[in-house]
Amino acid sequence: MELINDILQYDFLRNALLACILSGITCGIAGTYIVARRMVFLSGGITHASFGGLGIAFYYGFNPLAGALCFAGISAVGIEWASRRGKIREDSAIGIIWSVGMAIGALFMTLRPGYASDLTSYLFGSILLVDKSDILYLGIATIVVVIGAILWLRPIMYMTFDNDYAASQGIATSSVSYIMAALTAVVIVLSIKIMGIILLLSLLTMPAVIVNSLSKSYTTIAVWSAVIAVIGNIAGFAASYHLNIPTGSCIIFTFCTVLAVVKLLTLHKKPQGQGNEKNI
Repeated sequence: MELINDILQYDFLRNALLACILSGITCGIAGTYIVARRMVFLSGGITHASFGGLGIAFYYGFNPLAGALCFAGISAVGIEWASRRGKIREDSAIGIIWSVGMAIGALFMTLRPGYASDLTSYLFGSILLVDKSDILYLGIATIVVVIGAILWLRPIMYMTFDNDYAASQGIATSSVSYIMAALTAVVIVLSIKIMGIILLLSLLTMPAVIVNSLSKSYTTIAVWSAVIAVIGNIAGFAASYHLNIPTGSCIIFTFCTVLAVVKLLTLHKKPQGQGNEKNI
C-alpha cells in the first residue's frame, strides 16, 4: 500500500511505473522476434554499441539518448547490410561493432572533463530518472510496435521460419529486415534507462524464453512475452522500492525465478503448437 500511495503522490514514481509497462510491451514483442530469429547476439551488439553514442553525446553536451539512438541505428543497419552483402560474417560484424562502440564510448567518457557520475544510470539503469519525455517516446514506440506486430504478423512469421519462402510470396524481405533491425535499435535505446546497457538484453530475451517453455506458437509467445515482461518489470520495481536495491537487478532476479519455476513444472511435459500456425 505504501508504494501505491507514493505512486499517486510523486510524479517520478508514476513515470517509473509507466516505463515498466511500456518497456515491457515493446521488449516483449520485439524480444519474440529476436529470439525466434536467433538474433540475441545481434541485440547484444546493438545495445553495447550504443555506448559509443552515449560517450560522444556526453562529451559534446547533447541528449545522450539521441546519441545512443544514432549509434544503435547505424550499428543495426550496418550489421544487417554486412551480413546480406556477404562481405563479412554476421557474428564477426557484431563482435567488431560491439567492441568498437564500447571503445569509442570509453574514449569520450575519459576525454570528458570531470567525473561522469551519471554514466551509471545508463550502464545499469536508473528507472527513477525516467522523465515525461522518455514516457512520450516510449508510448509512441509502443504504439508503433503493437500496430506493426498486428499488421506485419504473417510477413514477420514467414521471414522468421523460412526467408526464401517469404521472398517467394512477394515479401520484400530485405526491406523488412532493415526496418526490423532499426526498430529493434529504437526499442533498445528507449529502454536503456530502465535496465541499463549491461542488463537490457535480459528484458529482450527472458520473457520470450519463459513463454517459449510453455508454447511454440509465435503469436502466443509474442502476446504473453509482453504480459510477462510487464508483470516482471512491475514486480522488480516494487521489490527494488521496498528493498532499496537496483531495479534492473530485481527485474532480472524476478525473471530468473519465474523461468526456473516454469522449467521445473514443464520438465516432463512437451509443449505443443497451436493449430496450423507456425511454431518456434
